[in-house]
Parts: sequence; C-alpha cells; structure tokens
Amino acid sequence: MSSYKEKKVISIGTVNELTGLSVRQIRYYEEKGLIYPERTKRGTRRYSFSDIELLLQIADKREEGVQTGEIKKDMQTNETKKDKVMERMLRGQFNAHFKMR
Repeated sequence: MSSYKEKKVISIGTVNELTGLSVRQIRYYEEKGLIYPERTKRGTRRYSFSDIELLLQIADKREEGVQTGEIKKDMQTNETKKDKVMERMLRGQFNAHFKMR
C-alpha cells in the first residue's frame, strides 16, 4: 500500500494555493519533465503531497537562478544515486542472509 504522501488526489487549484505557484508555472514544470501528475478520465491533473514538496524545492532553486534543465539533470543524478544505494543495501541484505561475502 502506498503512503498518503504518494496518493495523487490534490487538484491543481489547491496546489496553486498551497505553493503560491501560478497554475501556468505548475504546468510549465510538468512540460519540462520535473513533475508528473496523474490525470483523471476527464484529464484533470492530480498531485500528491510529495509533488507539492518537490514543486516547492523547484521554486526555491528557480529563485536562486537555477535553470529548469539544471534542476532536471540534478534530479536525475539524485535518482541514480538513490538507485545505487538501494542496490548496495539489497545486496548487503542478501549476502548477510546467505552468509556470503
């Protein structure tokens, strides 16, 4: 079961109110591949609390003058690092379980 932070149930209007970002800015970050809302059958965007946190981080970086391309590159690098850490953790658990080195 997924965490409440990951459930995509928040409308773009509410995200606008919570973040202070304009609807246009939110859509722009989606166009740039920085955020991925789900869509309802009617095409309405739905966001999660995690998406809101990410949007606030993006807004902070933009205020510091960081371009969206740099933000995306940084996000991809961080995901790669997380994947490698997860892989090492799983390998360590596997090795410990089977008493391997």
